[in-house]
This record gives sequence, C-alpha cells and structure tokens, in this order.
Amino acid sequence: MAYSPKRAMVELRHSSSSGARASSSPMKRDEDASPLIADSQPNDDDDDDSRGRHAHKDRDRPFWSYFQSLCPFLSEDARVSPQSSRIPLFVLIFVVLVGLISIFSIVKRLNDPYLCRKDGIVLHCPDVNEPPSLWENPYSSTTSWKPCAERRDGGISDLPPENETSGYIFIHAEGGLNQQRIAICNAVAVAKIMNATLILPVLKQDQIWKDQTKFEDIFDVDHFIDYLKDDVRIVRDIPEWFTDKTELFSSIRRTVKNIPKYAPAQFYIDNVLPRVKEKKIMALKPFVDRLGYDNVPPEINRLRCRVNYHALKFLPKIEQMADSLASRMRNRTGGSNPYMALHLRFEKGMVGLSFCDFVGTREEKSKMAEYRKKEWPRRYKNGSHLWQLALQKRKEGRCPLEPGEVAVILRALGYPKETQIYVASGQVYGGHNRMGPLRNMFPNLVTKEELATKEELDKFRKHVTSLAALDFLVCLKSDVFVMTHGGNFAKLIIGARRYLGHRLKSIKPDKGLMSKSFGDPYMGWATFVEDVVVTHQTRTGLPEATFPNYDLWENPLTPCMCKA
Repeated sequence: MAYSPKRAMVELRHSSSSGARASSSPMKRDEDASPLIADSQPNDDDDDDSRGRHAHKDRDRPFWSYFQSLCPFLSEDARVSPQSSRIPLFVLIFVVLVGLISIFSIVKRLNDPYLCRKDGIVLHCPDVNEPPSLWENPYSSTTSWKPCAERRDGGISDLPPENETSGYIFIHAEGGLNQQRIAICNAVAVAKIMNATLILPVLKQDQIWKDQTKFEDIFDVDHFIDYLKDDVRIVRDIPEWFTDKTELFSSIRRTVKNIPKYAPAQFYIDNVLPRVKEKKIMALKPFVDRLGYDNVPPEINRLRCRVNYHALKFLPKIEQMADSLASRMRNRTGGSNPYMALHLRFEKGMVGLSFCDFVGTREEKSKMAEYRKKEWPRRYKNGSHLWQLALQKRKEGRCPLEPGEVAVILRALGYPKETQIYVASGQVYGGHNRMGPLRNMFPNLVTKEELATKEELDKFRKHVTSLAALDFLVCLKSDVFVMTHGGNFAKLIIGARRYLGHRLKSIKPDKGLMSKSFGDPYMGWATFVEDVVVTHQTRTGLPEATFPNYDLWENPLTPCMCKA
C-alpha cells in the first residue's frame, strides 16, 4: 500500500523512542519510497497478505498501473482483439475525462474569485502569474491594506489637566508576558472610556516562576507615556496624597470586582465610572479579558492597536539581543538564509490541561493520568469519560500538535530538510524522545540557548519575562512563523505580522483536518500533500475578514488597518 503520513509518524516515533509505542493500526501495510523514512525490504508474507486485503485501497499506485489494470490491451502480455478492446478503450476515455474534471476543479478552487471578497472586504486573490513561495506571501496580498493606528504627529491633545480627570484607576497585569501585554492595552482603553488617569500597571508576580519583573524591567516607560500623551493621561505611581497604597488591593471599598468577561464600554460608564468619581482612586480586579471587541467604539479598538504596536516597546537591550539572535539564525550556514520560527506548545502543563490522548508508553500514560488527577480533580473525576472526550477534542482540532506531527506537516508544505528553524517553547513533554522525529526531519533546529552564550543570556535570567520577550521578538522577525496550538503568544505574533502588511507568512495549521489525515491509515503521501497544500493556501496570515467577537489581537484588519 502507498506511503501514508500516519505511517511516517509511527516510524519516526518508533525510531526515536526507547519505550514500546502504541501501534497506529492493527493492519499490515506496504511502503513506497518516501522522503521521510529510509527504504526497507518488506516481508514477503506480509506483502502477500496486504495485497490480498488492501489492494482496493491503494490510492497512490503509479498512475500507469491504473491504466494497465483497467485497459488490458496496454499490457505487453495481453491478447488484443477488436472485440475485447472496445470496452477497455471506453473505460480509458472515461478515466481521462474524470481526471480532467478533477484538475479543473482543483485549479478553480485555488483561484476562486470569491476568496477575493468577503463581507464587503477585499481580500487576497491568488495571482496565477506569481509563483508560490515558501518564505513569503504573494506581493499582491500586501497592496490592499496598510496599518493606520499610529499616532498622528501634530495632533492636538484634548485631555484635561490631571486634577480634572474622573479619577485614577490601577490594575495588576496578571499571567505571562503576553497576557500582561493584552491587559495593559485594555487598561489604556478603559482609562480612555472613563476619561480617567491611568497609574502605570503593575506586572503581577507569577506564581509558578516567582518572577519579580516590573513594568520598567521590560518596557520603555518614557516612550510608553510620551507616545500616549494625547490619548490618555498616565502617571508612574500612585499620587502622594494617597498614603495607604496597600489598601488598593486589600480594601473592598477601593476595588471594583465582578467585571464580566469581554464587558462593553457602556458597562464601565454605568458601573465603574461612578465609583471612580466617588473614591478618586479605584483598583480593577481581576483584569484579564475584561473588555470586548465589538461592543466598544472603533476608536477604542484603534487605541488598543496603537498601544500594542507602537507604544509598548521593549527595552533597547532586549531589542538589540533579539536582533543579534535573528541575525545569527540567518547566517548559521555562512550565507544569508531565511529562517522559520516555531512556537511549540507541548509542555507538560499544556498536555495535561488539554486532556487529549497522545502516543506513549503505558507508564507515561499512567503518570499523566495521575498528574491530571492531582492538578484538575474536578475535571478528571474518575477518568472514565476522558477517552471519549479526548477523541472528540482531537476531531474538533483542539489538541496540541506533537513535534512529529508538525514535522510531517512542514515537509508536506515543501520545506526541505535544510530549513533553519528557531524553536520557542518551554520544556517539551517527553524530552528528547518526543523531539526526535522533528529533529530527524529538520536537523537545523535551535533554541536561544544554543544560539547565545551562557554569559549573554545570564543578563536576562533575572527576569523570566525578559527571556520570553526574546522569544517573542525573534519569532516576530522570522521569515515564517508556525504555531502549533492557541495562546496569547501566537495570537499576538500573527496579529503583529498582519499589521506589518501580511507579507510575512504566519502558518496556522488546520488541526482538525490534520487529525483526520493522521488517523487514516490508507491515505497516501501524495493525497496527504495535496490536502495540506490546498487547505493552507489561506492559512498563512493573509488579509482575513473579521466577524463578531473576532479576536482583535490575532486579526487587527478592520479596526486598525485602512484600505491602501
């Protein structure tokens, strides 16, 4: 039977794992030559058995063999007569017609004019005269939209004096670097909605890493305040006349709680503003995703983009180190080469929280079950429902891609073995065994720890958020960015690259389709490649129409970009 992507995954996992792996299929299969695995001599008995049971499923046999089987007169050994050749000739004509229709259908799909316009928004329509590129989107996709959220020079500020604003608001930006970034953007927007003065947000201590990073340890405070001086009044600290600073988060009277998720602008005007005016200083808690997208004025969304893409700048030393890492990626082989950045979300915590099932030994699965039971007892219950849940989540494309699965997808998209890949990730669950298939197929794979010296990185280890900032910038500067699972990091990278003009490729794999393809033991390599290529034609960071509740951070098109 023809080579299949699932077979590739099994072979690669088997070659890189010291433990026994679960079999991908109980059926025996043949193999054609593949760019992914070494040639091997099949067992004669297995070969006979496979031909007997699965010959009718061999979809990637050489095309000429189909003609010979359908048309006996094409065989050298066939006895040809005028009477016996009429039916096969008819079958041959029929097959050719079907093939032409199929080719026409594929070409039409790739050049569908309806891809150019959706909900009144002009999008990218592939240019048949522009050859496809592995490293950048077609130039024609960059000409329709341009960023327009930046500050207008010479603008007149309409802000009242500090003592005439509605009052002061204060937030703790929680979570990791990218969640904190979104919280800061939302805080500026909420201050604008209420005409309040914003106290410089505090980056809340991370409970896992015990990180003590402050705003000024990561971002350029002077630039942040100066850039937004015509939009929102921002002060560095709580006013001196407010003596008990700890009261802000310890006193119920000074804290606004129970703000609904994705709250509209009107909620803040009706419910929060009166308390700010009364108390003069109020803390907002919690403040994760506490402002919506479609229920706020367009100028508020543009302000959030202005904060995200222009006001929030990392410190010069972080920018310089990231530039150095990006330069080293492009010159690793002695010449100038493009590089890919891969955000690999396959840490133990992510795997556990996903409640998905992954290939592994019985011991590994048992330990993961105990880990989930300890960390998420309410979701785990007795574990009896988890298998069905895992199958459903994988079918819906809600499971993280394994490193080996990512490798097969990238190879199907056409990226060669020599591709330079920068990996941004935490500690990969399964360690070297799990990373084996990816490293085997793309050996030029490195992390910041391999690109930089220990002395260079030690300057940033004091603040864990600084190391995350380096990964963020190196991914942002890459020629191609590939995500493997959702999250604020990937959303912000994809959104920023779109804001820069859609030229930079940002590949977002269709995990639902991939799970279906990897689960099909009869799908041949050629069929798999066709499915991957066609499906991801429009999943590379091209202009994409927004819809209600669309995530602003992943797609800033309509609120923050203008028609060129």
